[in-house]
Amino acid sequence: MKKIVFSILLALCFTGCEIDKFPYDAIASEELFGDEGGLESATLGNYAMLKGNANGDGFMPQFHRLAEYPGDNVALSGTTTDALFFSYNYNNLATSSRSNGFWTAGYKAIVGCNRIIEMGTEGESAEMDHLIGENYYLRAMTYFHLVNIYGRPYLQGTSNLGVPLKLSSDIDDAPDRNTVGEVYDQVVSDLLKAEELMSLSKTNSYATKEAAQALLSRVYLYMGENQASADYADLVIQSGRFSLLSTAQLPAYSSLNPDNNSETIFCFKYLEESDYNNGWYTVGSLYATIQGAGWGEMYASRSYLDLLGQHPEDSRLGFIEPQYLTDDNGDRIPVVFWINEDYQYVFRETEEAQDGTVTFTDNAQTYEVLSEEIDGRTQYYYMDGSGTRKDIYRDYQMSVRNGYPKYYILKCSLQEDVPHLWSPVVSRLAEMYLNKAEAYAKMGNAPEALASINVIRERAGIPTYPNEASLPEGQSVLDVVLDERRMELAYEGHRKFDVFRNDRTMDRRYPGTHLSGNNPYYEVPPNDDRVIEYIPESQIAAQPSLIQND
Repeated sequence: MKKIVFSILLALCFTGCEIDKFPYDAIASEELFGDEGGLESATLGNYAMLKGNANGDGFMPQFHRLAEYPGDNVALSGTTTDALFFSYNYNNLATSSRSNGFWTAGYKAIVGCNRIIEMGTEGESAEMDHLIGENYYLRAMTYFHLVNIYGRPYLQGTSNLGVPLKLSSDIDDAPDRNTVGEVYDQVVSDLLKAEELMSLSKTNSYATKEAAQALLSRVYLYMGENQASADYADLVIQSGRFSLLSTAQLPAYSSLNPDNNSETIFCFKYLEESDYNNGWYTVGSLYATIQGAGWGEMYASRSYLDLLGQHPEDSRLGFIEPQYLTDDNGDRIPVVFWINEDYQYVFRETEEAQDGTVTFTDNAQTYEVLSEEIDGRTQYYYMDGSGTRKDIYRDYQMSVRNGYPKYYILKCSLQEDVPHLWSPVVSRLAEMYLNKAEAYAKMGNAPEALASINVIRERAGIPTYPNEASLPEGQSVLDVVLDERRMELAYEGHRKFDVFRNDRTMDRRYPGTHLSGNNPYYEVPPNDDRVIEYIPESQIAAQPSLIQND
């Protein structure tokens, strides 16, 4: 059997310099890992492998692309030869460079973690125990992300194939795929061990007991262990180590130095001097052009904007930056727009008369812009020639690409005001409240669910739900919880899993190039084969015994 692509790379330094990595054999490893300093250096190498690099490669950047692009919060404005296009439009490829990079970096880090776990001696010191615990955490987090990309949701069946559980540092050890249930069991076991071993207080750029508890809350939620999920969320909330940013601070979340962000539980910290190369190939570059850097080709989706726009005062709208045009006087150009039957935007400039009447012209016919208040929000419309009401949006003319208005996404950019510097967040405090809300909603405890939801809504600056009777018509407690998760956790790698693990259909009936070409996916049901990625072809070639996804 050919060796699986489980080679180990080790970093000599982690921050403040370019990371050098090299493979090692059994003899070298004994020398490198002979003391606590060597184990610490190797652990930093595992962090570095997962973090990625200045060119947007590595585990976490690829995870973002594989998790976020198939969701309903993004709208790509054109085609591209980049493999990200095939994840975005659900035409997955076994040869995807994005998937291959994610898989390879993940297993390199796993083998690195395995080596620390093998070589470290528990009980020697609090520092050594914590170091070993960090590697249990990193291994668990990596397996959790891998199994959710390549395996079906846990609640669709624990006997479905997941990913290989590689639990040794022997590069010749090439396990076949384990089941989803077995991988989740290992993830839980590793996190419980990490929680037990880690006792030191570290910055949020490193794994801690609270980071393990936060991830356990999410893992248990995915497993349907709702009380356990809520309990672990409470442990983090009650730890006193973290606090939500204020309403005014929230739109600046991504711009803060991670070390100074009270809401972040764990993230992979990026540094300008070592993890940034003009920003063109980073995650944020696809979402926006800032100070001349970035492609700016993938925008906030219409359905996400509509959901968030139900309350124009919502502070989370600060993460979206519409690219408005101006006239020769520097003034914005008033327009109305709508989505036609082909899921394309149609913009029409408006004129306002002295009496305040606003009109626009379409196909040589002039229409008056009318409005009404619905649930405290202004809805605009006009009556067409047949007397039929047509709902429209009122805004200003925007810069477009291929007919798609540029709603730039800033959640993965502008750390410390550097255009596309960004530190991927794994866990933050807001998620803990949302985990509790979902768990209690599923346990039928509406008051507790709404209490947690209201913490997030109040922080966003929007009305809360005092009771079930106050919910929007036709929506259950779980419906509003999932909507809140969508608004709060957008562009953080949650949405795809939140939809499919709850046995819901991904609704992609909004403008974007995912609806271009033959047989587009307007809706993606949770049991669709394309919900999960193919195992990389390179791995199948190296290990023919691996079973490929359908």
